[in-house]
Amino acid sequence: MGAEPQQLHAVFFPFLAHGHMIPTLDIARLFAARGVKTTIITTPLNAHTFTTAVEKGNKSGAPLIDIEVFRFPAQEAGLPEGCENLEQALGPGEMEKFFKAAAMLREQLEQFLEKIRPNCLVADMFFTWATDSAAKFNIPRLIFHGTSYFSLCALEVVRLYEPYTKVTSDDEPFLLPYLPHEIHMTRLQLSEDLWKNGGKTEYKKRNNAVKESELKSFGVIVNSFYELEPDYADYFRKDLGRRAWHIGPVSLYNRSIEQKSNRGKQASIGEHECLKWLDSRKPDSVIYICFGSTIHLIPPQLHEVAMALEASGQEFIWVVRNEDDLGGFEQKMSGKGLIIRGWAPQVLILEHEAIGAFVTHCGWNSTLEGISAGLPMVTWPMFAEQFYNEKLITRILKIGVPVGAKKWTTTPSIEDVIPQNAIAKALREIMVGDAAEERRCRAKEYKKMAWKALQEGGSSYSDLSALIDELRGLST
Repeated sequence: MGAEPQQLHAVFFPFLAHGHMIPTLDIARLFAARGVKTTIITTPLNAHTFTTAVEKGNKSGAPLIDIEVFRFPAQEAGLPEGCENLEQALGPGEMEKFFKAAAMLREQLEQFLEKIRPNCLVADMFFTWATDSAAKFNIPRLIFHGTSYFSLCALEVVRLYEPYTKVTSDDEPFLLPYLPHEIHMTRLQLSEDLWKNGGKTEYKKRNNAVKESELKSFGVIVNSFYELEPDYADYFRKDLGRRAWHIGPVSLYNRSIEQKSNRGKQASIGEHECLKWLDSRKPDSVIYICFGSTIHLIPPQLHEVAMALEASGQEFIWVVRNEDDLGGFEQKMSGKGLIIRGWAPQVLILEHEAIGAFVTHCGWNSTLEGISAGLPMVTWPMFAEQFYNEKLITRILKIGVPVGAKKWTTTPSIEDVIPQNAIAKALREIMVGDAAEERRCRAKEYKKMAWKALQEGGSSYSDLSALIDELRGLST
């Protein structure tokens, strides 16, 4: 009798921010469901994001996932003790310290890899050194970016060809060269660190390091599905020469109400209270507004959103921060809207039939969750790759209406405030009229495609199978 084949072991190392940790947990669960032994690396104060979901999964008979906890060197990098998540380090100069602290995790990772010797390491794009660390022990390293094929392609042509140098002003549009569609951007929609001061910045250095690490790695895992962006899946693989496997939308792996409500932090509203409110509304009648976990609207902008919601006459759910002062708006609109302070069970809300549209910052997790729920979107990008995702939603998929955000910023000022009339116009446009109905029909078609991609024989199911088979082949 031949020996039993050894179980494949994949180690996942997400960046320490909820937008990176949540999809990584979903991916780890996808691997585990296919019989792969899985381990997630995190730090003490981030472990809760994983342990709650994993423990509940274990009780329900889901495949076991191990959690490995590394010490986070906050103080060595000049951060306060207990600062272990990017969302706590968004102040001036804090982000660079956070990246420095994250780079100090290298030694612990190498000690762990040497001891455990897994069959592959799936490490976040920001851990640019992880490719070399894995190579020391002959372990293939896969990169997880957490964004779309379109954004990956757009970011790379901007990096390679620097089309922003061809214009004379910051708001003059330039063409992104060589892409399958005609897409224009402005310098204002890119980080100033890319195009000011000759681009000699930490941001640009980090961008280049991410791409160099990607080219040396075993390949890229993409949280998307082929039918959503076929031209860009092909462009990324063929024209840009990347090895890539699309396995998404990974949020759809959460099937039960409990799984959906336990993603990320503890929700600040009970799922039953939320669903009860939605159950009393008509289909496609409620607008859901949420700007993700790292964006903070300044008080004048909160006021404009509140005024626009009141003027639009639409029913809504609006997720705000605990400390946000809405100046009596909450009481005034109590029959018309639901305000959630803190963390919302977003997937649960988006999938409810009462939700008719989604106002989003265009972070990729939110965007893909909106697509998977079949929703048209009002796009309000602010930074990172969000302006690229907006182009995908509005120009290519044609399921979105832009609110009119013009400038890449992590710290909005009074000049960046979008006025209430622009917001109200976008809200009406996304909800009312023939064009709105066409967008909604298109969005519902993408929802069907997303679900089909994850079924046996679907594009994402097959790509994940091919990746696991290839890793098994390497380990024999």
